[in-house]
Amino acid sequence: MFCEGDKTYDKPVDCSVCGMDLVEQPSKQTTTIYTCPMHPEVKQDAPGSCTICGMELVSKEPESAESKSYKKLLKKFKVSVAFTLPVFIISMSGMLTNNPLYEVIDIKYWDWVQFILTLPVVFWSTRMFFERAWRSVKTWNLNMFTLIGIGAGAAYLFSVIALLIPSVFPDQFKTEEGTVHLYFEATVVILTLVLLGQLLEAKAHSKTNSAIKELMKLTPNQAVRLVNGKEEMIAIDKIEVGDVLKVKPGEKIPVDGSIVKGDVFIDESTITGEPVPVEKGSGDTVSAGTINGNSSFTMKAEKVGADTLLSQIIEMVNNASRSRAPIQKLADKISSYFVPTVVGVSMITFVIWYFFGPDPALVYAFVNAIAVLIIACPCALGLATPMSVMVGVGKGASSGVLIKNAESLEILNTIDTLVIDKTGTITEGKPSVELVASVSNKSEDEIMAVIASLNSHSEHPLGKAVVAYAKEKDITLDEVAHFESVTGKGVKGKVHGAKVGLGNIALLEEVNLCIDNQLQNTIEEYQKEGKTVSIAYSTNEIIGYVVIADAIKKSSVNAIKILKEQGIAVVMLTGDNTLTAAAVAKQLGLSDYKAECLPQDKLKAVETLQEQGKRVAFAGDGINDAPALAKADVGIAMGTGTDVAIESAGLTLVKGDLKGIEKALSLGKKVMKNIKQNLFFALVYNTIGVPIAAGILYPFFGVLLSPMIAALAMSFSSVSVISNALRLRSAKL
Repeated sequence: MFCEGDKTYDKPVDCSVCGMDLVEQPSKQTTTIYTCPMHPEVKQDAPGSCTICGMELVSKEPESAESKSYKKLLKKFKVSVAFTLPVFIISMSGMLTNNPLYEVIDIKYWDWVQFILTLPVVFWSTRMFFERAWRSVKTWNLNMFTLIGIGAGAAYLFSVIALLIPSVFPDQFKTEEGTVHLYFEATVVILTLVLLGQLLEAKAHSKTNSAIKELMKLTPNQAVRLVNGKEEMIAIDKIEVGDVLKVKPGEKIPVDGSIVKGDVFIDESTITGEPVPVEKGSGDTVSAGTINGNSSFTMKAEKVGADTLLSQIIEMVNNASRSRAPIQKLADKISSYFVPTVVGVSMITFVIWYFFGPDPALVYAFVNAIAVLIIACPCALGLATPMSVMVGVGKGASSGVLIKNAESLEILNTIDTLVIDKTGTITEGKPSVELVASVSNKSEDEIMAVIASLNSHSEHPLGKAVVAYAKEKDITLDEVAHFESVTGKGVKGKVHGAKVGLGNIALLEEVNLCIDNQLQNTIEEYQKEGKTVSIAYSTNEIIGYVVIADAIKKSSVNAIKILKEQGIAVVMLTGDNTLTAAAVAKQLGLSDYKAECLPQDKLKAVETLQEQGKRVAFAGDGINDAPALAKADVGIAMGTGTDVAIESAGLTLVKGDLKGIEKALSLGKKVMKNIKQNLFFALVYNTIGVPIAAGILYPFFGVLLSPMIAALAMSFSSVSVISNALRLRSAKL
């Protein structure tokens, strides 16, 4: 929660303010260490065989602090459950008319069995809760652990005294057998359930930095360096500025630099978010984490380590995640007032009964003070928020909205600005054929057969889009002879003996073909919309053209219209060119958009809006959106996007449909309303019960609220909270 700002510790402990476990910050080490399974002392930074036994070395992944914490809590939880279940069974069996356990041994002996079984739970498995409660009192940072410590501690202390000295209690607190009602089961059940919550929290912590870990995976561990014409494999950490590296087909580029030799297509979607690979040649720059196409090339390292663009994106995601202000839970806010109030009432109750109560005054004072503390046990208060969140998250999942944390649900209610990425969010995120047109006596299907046949030999993504379109139309492809890919211009070959080709104007000029003014104007109109136009020719005659675009999702227009009607300002950001951005914005009815955005530009746009006092949600799908997703008040990832985007966001739309945002907003409102209702149910019994437990009715009606009745009221409030939370399952979004 960053209660202490950027303060860090060198070992896993818990927060001195809110009591939560601290989480490990992600390491930026990219070198993988290889070790021998039989001889762990053998270590090296590259694959190989053991120098001792000859076995193949395996990569060594250091165990994270989160993993260690989870295993430790899991062990404690198993022990706690093992001892809690028998205590619960023994206690609950007392409600049976003919309890079979009492036929084995007397009830007073079963009470001692309960006491013994609770010792491991109280003094080992959940001891940390009492330590946190004590620390919260000492530092006066009252939180949920304060309530847990006071409530469970009071119940346990009462039970121990009742077991050891039952004679000091009035007859009305005793059973027919002369024993006092014990609350060992209430103590250990409460503590075990809280421990389960901590266990689940520790499990979630392992995913806290998943976005950064996913980004780190983009960079390879090793690279091929050329030294005097010879190849050598080196760890990425050993690459220096000026080194000449060789990148083979399909490999990730290790560092930022420029191409020395080779013509390739580079998939830069990790950086730009745009789906179409970019053609690169000698002198062009390449970035770490991007992926090489189907040709080898050599490059010169210019930026290494923390200076690469990918490293800067990682740093931006990390900083944006850390800079987000924590959401103060309503239960904690209530606790800051509720805890001292209850303790104060308990102390006042003790004093009044001690000085003005009937004999034995001390016993009445103690019993009523304990009753006040027991009825204030935080079961329902602790369940109020997580129950609503748990059911709400389940409801969201069934509706295609995956919620990552409760904070996102809470903040959704205050969102007034939605920033959305274009490619993959508003649009489909993949190039597709929009139009095939004929300017000759050939039909569109005949033209499609020619250009698809040519592109069946091409690895270009636009060529693949053409082939995919032809397959959808069930167009038969022909054999192609003398196929040739002309870098930067297009493709050509022979089909049925005719010289055919598909490409740009430069390709036409190469084969001495000219286009007329009308066709030129038509092509320019499409290009103004940011679409790609390739021209087809056959036997020295232009026969037609194909328009390729990234189509807008059918649901995007309507979804944006509804959001605007709800008073939410919508801003579009894209890494695409200005013409394309303007065309898409016009179709969506958006006046606020920005083109040619790099990851840092999107992050800056979100920060600027926040500085203006806006509550910003950001919707995106690419790695390049990760910094903005993390920085926004709520990040919304498309489920059809990258893992990094999903991990950086607070919620994910499974279908990648903007209509899901409307559902998410509705869900957030309903869950927060439900939480407030639950907090009311959690407190109303305490509000009524605490004065009764204090003995306010005794002077008038002779009525005292025994700890047993206090526990019953506490249980009833929990049932009310759970029942109310379950109503969310039938909510309409």
